Amino acid sequence: MSLYRSLSLAIALGLGLGSSTYAASTSSLSNNRIKQLIIQQSIAAYSGNCPCPYSTAANGSRCGKRSAWSRPGGEEPICFKDDVTEEMIKEWRSSHR
Repeated sequence: MSLYRSLSLAIALGLGLGSSTYAASTSSLSNNRIKQLIIQQSIAAYSGNCPCPYSTAANGSRCGKRSAWSRPGGEEPICFKDDVTEEMIKEWRSSHR
């Protein structure tokens, strides 16, 4: 896992989640839902406006290949469910008991 993805996950786990998620038992959340939450937190932790290819740039266009996710060597926000590893899910579950 890249340093940025590790940091993004740590930030996401440290920030916690919205109150609606806390209301639900974390043990009842599906892996799919946890992946969505990890992605949302990673994108929220990104400081620019083009973290993911599907994000919208300041001029209203899709970010596409200009996104941080698409550029090698830079920041690597978590944008897709396939980016979320089983280890990330385990870490999330462990920190939200």
